[in-house]
Amino acid sequence: MSDCLDLYDIQGNIVKAYGRFDFPFARYVFYQIKNPIQGRVFIKSLLRYITTSEPWGENDISIPKVTTNIAFTYSGLKNLGIPRKSLLSFPQEFVMGMKARKDILHDVGLSAPEHWDIIWQTDNEESPVDIWLSIDAQSLEALEERYQIICTFVKSSKGGVEQLTGHSGPNYDYQDASSVLDENGNPTPKEHFGYRDGISDPYFKGSVKNGVAVVGGGKPTRLPPDTAEGWEPLETGEFVLGYRDESQEYPSAPIPKLLSHNGSYLVYRKLHQNVGSFNRYIKEMGQSFPGGKEALAAKFAGRWRNGAPITSFPTEAEANAFMIKLEELEFQRTELKEKMKDAKGEELEKLEAEKARLDEQYYPERRKLVAFDYRDDQSGAKCPFGSHIRRVNPRDGLEFGKEVFKTPGALTNRRRLLRRGLPYGKVTDDKRDDGNHGIILMIIGASIERQFEFVQQQWINYGNDFHLANDKDPILGNHEMTEDGRGKGRMTIETAKAKDEETQKPPFLCANLTPFVETRGGDYFFIPSLTALRMIGEGTIDPT
Repeated sequence: MSDCLDLYDIQGNIVKAYGRFDFPFARYVFYQIKNPIQGRVFIKSLLRYITTSEPWGENDISIPKVTTNIAFTYSGLKNLGIPRKSLLSFPQEFVMGMKARKDILHDVGLSAPEHWDIIWQTDNEESPVDIWLSIDAQSLEALEERYQIICTFVKSSKGGVEQLTGHSGPNYDYQDASSVLDENGNPTPKEHFGYRDGISDPYFKGSVKNGVAVVGGGKPTRLPPDTAEGWEPLETGEFVLGYRDESQEYPSAPIPKLLSHNGSYLVYRKLHQNVGSFNRYIKEMGQSFPGGKEALAAKFAGRWRNGAPITSFPTEAEANAFMIKLEELEFQRTELKEKMKDAKGEELEKLEAEKARLDEQYYPERRKLVAFDYRDDQSGAKCPFGSHIRRVNPRDGLEFGKEVFKTPGALTNRRRLLRRGLPYGKVTDDKRDDGNHGIILMIIGASIERQFEFVQQQWINYGNDFHLANDKDPILGNHEMTEDGRGKGRMTIETAKAKDEETQKPPFLCANLTPFVETRGGDYFFIPSLTALRMIGEGTIDPT
């Protein structure tokens, strides 16, 4: 089987992170199928609006104003009439769904399913949701226009497809999300804790032609991380079914082949952010931490809040100077691209030459943002072992300097996560935890169990792989609480090793961590290819 991707058959949200194409607005809509025939008619009606992974900017394919993608829970496939033999070929974690996996995911306490939004509530562990549908748009007008078109298809089903309500309250018909806006209403790259988000994403074979993204996004080699030779693309099968994965095997996939080929799995999680608790903790603990609260926030995440990695920029001043330079180069590139849109002839040639010169300055700076590893930080003195980015993507850090594998990322390459999603809501009072704001976290991968569930269970809510015993991720970990409401979580911030015991500084201990993030709902979905969607709509899935 060829590893050449048919990007016109793969849904666009698998290959494209829409936020990088200036899509700051999104709407996630959920449906339940009451009648399989009308459900299949609904799918067929949607087909012409489903966005593929076709390469924008090539062959006169322009970037659309709005995108639409679709995925199904196990119950959704069953209610659409997928044959039993095909249903039985799906992995167990997908069949069970997120609610039934709550103990593995550590969705306990205030993150337990009984506290989730009404839309996810049932008397049992079965999902009430059959269909997830996303609309990503460059403007609110384009988003609303596409949503109204889809609403006409629901109405035409005459009750065969029902839109589910109950997002953060009984009157919410859908889940809106958007980039955090500044005081002038312009999108920013930040989330509600103030960190710059969406900086890097895994790069796999065949996803895009621009090989620049492999630096920092691929898998590390033994060569310097700030060079193109320091990285290789991940295998396609880690993210798309039907292709070789990092074990050089084809991942387990449902039957028939046309149902699963070019598909993937989607994890949808709504995470409420306790902004007031986070800000209070950083402020209070930062008073005794060297460098203050911003340095402490950087140690929690592994990046300064402006995005600069602390492995490369140990001080706030260095991080700020770097980001000012990088953002200026990004602004110049954006302005130049706008000029090139209408330029022709000699003017266009001149602008292309100018862009080439600018790129020679930009890409080395961009690499500093994403192209780093932990081979020079075996003590955790620069980036703590427990910091968020070191836990969710340890790169070569789990070797602890021993170089025991041919591939330095051998322990992490099969745990990489394609991350999608946007913040939701607006923080009206940053001293309070209540309100309706957080992150819509969506993870795409070929195996929910091996990728998302492993990272969530073993790396976010358990610390043994990092020699941290039961310590959890300081930001995403579901820290336990005492009966009187005090946090029981902790994080150890390592210090550099000194030559002797007398000059050795002790590590800094952050105690009494409370949950800064709480789960508000979610489920597991299957993203079919365009071919599979047509077959589902026609009712022609045949596993024999």
